[in-house]
Amino acid sequence: MIIIKSPREIELMRKAGAVVAKVFDVVGPMVKPGVSTLTLSKKAEEVIRGAGANPSSKGYGGFPEAICASVNEVLVHGIPSDRKILQDGDIVSLDVTAELNGYQGDACRTYAVGICPEEKLRLVKVTEQCFWNGVSHVKEGVHLGDVEHAIQETAESNGYSTPREYTGHGIGREMHEDPYIPDYGEAGTGPVLREGMTLAIEPMVMMGSNRLRTLKDGWTTLSKDGKPSAHYENTLVVTKDGYEILTKL
Repeated sequence: MIIIKSPREIELMRKAGAVVAKVFDVVGPMVKPGVSTLTLSKKAEEVIRGAGANPSSKGYGGFPEAICASVNEVLVHGIPSDRKILQDGDIVSLDVTAELNGYQGDACRTYAVGICPEEKLRLVKVTEQCFWNGVSHVKEGVHLGDVEHAIQETAESNGYSTPREYTGHGIGREMHEDPYIPDYGEAGTGPVLREGMTLAIEPMVMMGSNRLRTLKDGWTTLSKDGKPSAHYENTLVVTKDGYEILTKL
């Protein structure tokens, strides 16, 4: 069931989204060679709790840290560690979810570390473009498949692939609500968007094959071919004429 949010609920989600945006504002500049992913997670948790919110990822299904930090070939759910030190040329995706007053905000950004190869920079750029091309279709009355198809088409036209096992999702009181929002789809299909739907749209784009494997920790999911991936996400609300990004300051 897709839940339509009231104006009061949307305002609460704006406040939760602003906390997530604040994390990127503070932690983004810390992404440099020599910094551990655990350091980034601890600072993110400090920012979230300092705003009176809770880091939704911490303890979710047993996940141990406040954010996911996925480096290079890791697609999603990288566990921050003091042993994972960022190196010149890495890319790292920071996936941040915060709960404030019972409502969630969720977003992800992929950062280049130091001097990064052009092929990785292009991957990061195209992944963000997948998001904007997808959400350019968002407004009341549009099929969700139009959004999904635009993401897939943007990725594949640039020689990349998108995963089948992981998707975007509805969001509200829960981190994951209906509908599921794959990074692939057929235009003119799927649920029809309505004003007040709140969605976390998140292109995950892989440089090589979209085949995945998960490490023994049960969380860290990476490309089977070892090629890098990138991730870009925002929480938004559907309006009559378009959308509003909620994960912003």
